[in-house]
Amino acid sequence: MLSSLLCDLRLAFLCGLCFLGLPTGSDAAERPIMVDIDYARVVKIPAGAQTLVIGNPLIADVTMLKNNQLMVITGKSFGTTNLIVLDSSGTQVGESMITVVPANDKLVVMRGPHRESYSCNPDCAPSVDLADDHGYMGEVIGAVKLHDGSLSVGKH
Repeated sequence: MLSSLLCDLRLAFLCGLCFLGLPTGSDAAERPIMVDIDYARVVKIPAGAQTLVIGNPLIADVTMLKNNQLMVITGKSFGTTNLIVLDSSGTQVGESMITVVPANDKLVVMRGPHRESYSCNPDCAPSVDLADDHGYMGEVIGAVKLHDGSLSVGKH
């Protein structure tokens, strides 16, 4: 019910923008690109793109692939930033908004003021999120490093 109410509010807002003659997503810039935190997403870029400029590299990272027709966007922290695409002469050929959101498969456990994150798909396992308790983060990162180290020992 809440999601349908939010959808109705968004629709009313967009209709209001059209009525006022303000630019909508198709007139100003493309729809926002949504990326889950700690995930990568491949996105097409405008023809002739040579340079990608990210407004806030703490929120997202972008990498142009060798064919200059695709880029990889990686969500680094929550928030919204812009991406500007330039051609070889420095002319802007595109701009998009990038919004980094929490992943849908996360479970958050609050133990008093201490926060722990778990990735659940379908079973839950410890994970690290930006807002997690520092002690919990250290334990999870230590376990991952120990696991990675044990795998590399067997490969030599």
